[in-house]
Amino acid sequence: MINKSRIAIAAVIALSLALVAFASPQASPAKRAPTVEDLLALRSVGGARISPDGAKVAYTVTETDLDEDTYVTQIWLADVATGRTFQLTRGKKSAAGPAWSPDGTWLAFTSSRADDKSQLFAISPVGGEAVQLTKAETGVGGYAWSPDGQTIAFTSSDPVSKESKDRKDHYGDYELVRREYRHSHLWTVDVAEALGSPQPGRRRTSGNDFTVGGFDWSPDGKRIAFSATINPDLIHGGTSDIYVLTLADETVKRIVSQPGPDSSPLWSPDGRSILFSSAMGRTSYFALNSRLALVPADGGQVRSLTDAFDENPNAVAWNAGGIWFSASQKTAGHLFRLDPQTLRIERVSAPDAAVVSGFSFSSDGKRMAFVTHSGTTLGELAVSGLPWAPRTLTRMTDQVAGFVLGPREVISWKSKDGTEIEGVLIKPADFDPAKKYALLCVIHGGPTAVDRPILAADLRYYPADIWAARGALVLKVNYRGSAGYGEKFRRLNVRNLGVGDAWDVLSGVDQLVKKGWADPSRVGCMGWSQGGYISAFLTTSARAFKAISVGAGISNWATYYYNTDITPFTINYLGANPADDPAVYAKTSPMTYIKKAATPTLIQHGEFDRRVPIPNAYELRQGLEDSQVPVEMVVYKGYGHGITKPKSMRAVMHHNLAWFGHYIFGDPAPDLTAPPLPEKPKK
Repeated sequence: MINKSRIAIAAVIALSLALVAFASPQASPAKRAPTVEDLLALRSVGGARISPDGAKVAYTVTETDLDEDTYVTQIWLADVATGRTFQLTRGKKSAAGPAWSPDGTWLAFTSSRADDKSQLFAISPVGGEAVQLTKAETGVGGYAWSPDGQTIAFTSSDPVSKESKDRKDHYGDYELVRREYRHSHLWTVDVAEALGSPQPGRRRTSGNDFTVGGFDWSPDGKRIAFSATINPDLIHGGTSDIYVLTLADETVKRIVSQPGPDSSPLWSPDGRSILFSSAMGRTSYFALNSRLALVPADGGQVRSLTDAFDENPNAVAWNAGGIWFSASQKTAGHLFRLDPQTLRIERVSAPDAAVVSGFSFSSDGKRMAFVTHSGTTLGELAVSGLPWAPRTLTRMTDQVAGFVLGPREVISWKSKDGTEIEGVLIKPADFDPAKKYALLCVIHGGPTAVDRPILAADLRYYPADIWAARGALVLKVNYRGSAGYGEKFRRLNVRNLGVGDAWDVLSGVDQLVKKGWADPSRVGCMGWSQGGYISAFLTTSARAFKAISVGAGISNWATYYYNTDITPFTINYLGANPADDPAVYAKTSPMTYIKKAATPTLIQHGEFDRRVPIPNAYELRQGLEDSQVPVEMVVYKGYGHGITKPKSMRAVMHHNLAWFGHYIFGDPAPDLTAPPLPEKPKK
């Protein structure tokens, strides 16, 4: 016999459970694919600076202000013990480059909030109004506190001379190319005076013999080591040498003078030596390993410390624990410790796949702050002691908790010549190895950059997760020449640019087609800068792609060489100028193969690009049109080599989404002159 009361009770229990499940926090809204607007709105963390006592960390958070069409950076503080974070600076103008005073009572930063020029400010870490410290005529560049905290040194460029102003008034405005420069020099400001009222500072170096770059105070505060080139022109980057300024009499002594760049000086704790980054006399240095080198503080023999390390070491600190530097290892980023006596190098950070960067140390050298990334997290602020035991203090990844994001993994394959190549593969969240997917290749710039299996790399220009959500694989190729794989690998595209790089991309496509994952009829390719050049090379020399997007790419190395602001780069990689070796310029230029072009191509370029001057874009566009290849060219007004404002970044992403949406996913042909616009709210 059935007990009706039990049935009734069971029904109530079932209904209650259903209601609990409906109201439960676990029953969160369904995740969705991110949109362009979502990507534009993401905030990012950086600039980790731990306080001298290791108790707090100052860091920056950058967010989008679409109303002002800008990115605004503000300074935040994190309490290491409790993990509590709070915003320290506010306003429409950015506050960047935080640096603690040696006693931890002040936090300095730069901002253009006062007169639209970058000036120094200081704020108490417990809050309150910021105090303007400088009123430098041309603004403040880099800066650093003296060891006793009584003085701040900074760099500032020379003002426009009275003679130049008078000339402009009489003859109008003109410039004599590579003859007229405004050099940067060292200044100091007394902190006590500056806290009373903003100070112009005291000039410490002068003249037109050099322009100052990076610098570092000696431990006793009596001298400043700095690097300097003969002028600010990028073509003279290889002239960078190391100098020492004695503050008492303002004398300057060059202590390192050798071919190739020597830069980023860092004093030893005892003040007897200076560490610096060096090409060690090599003039063709772009694809070579830099070294950490040592020189006596008064000058003398230069000694390389990192010959055994097969990558570029970037010095972080020198304290009682040794010399600390960061470097790439394939797609990972790590912290290393170097013993200056034995030259033994050990990796400190872990695990093998860690991506950590932006380190700073407490005054005792036992605690550090940094930014960490992973394939499932955005950049987060973290701290660690020694031995390595990282702890995350921020929750930036909460921003993407509601999005469907494609998993990242590192894959490898053999290129045409047998070279092992790695890439980052982003898959749809519901990836099924039995299915074939569209494939989009995204190629990084550099060439000595590297793509890593992290979330933050996919937020601008090429929205990988939007494509993954549409059912596409996205392959980011670390082609020959990429950083992280050693000097031999980086030199593999010397005198073989484009050619070998194309092998690496095409062989990656072949690998995924052979695995049965990629549909060979739906393959696209895109990239910016060097990635744009490789995309241009592929659009004129290959038939593997259904559509290509060329962002700020080189189409003709001769045109590039004669127009770029960094001509030594070309000589480093191709070995000679176009007049002396036209064959290598023809071999590596996309325009040489323009008659073979057949792939519909979108060209994107900044109007005032000096790194890859816009004639390269016009040349490729006309060549493709002459060859009757579908082509569109978009010029982003007012920009140089990068697109740096959110509204124009929105345009870049939408243009790429429309282009590949049509040719890869079968969407209607886009009319880039009349993109869809949101409805304006009714008044």
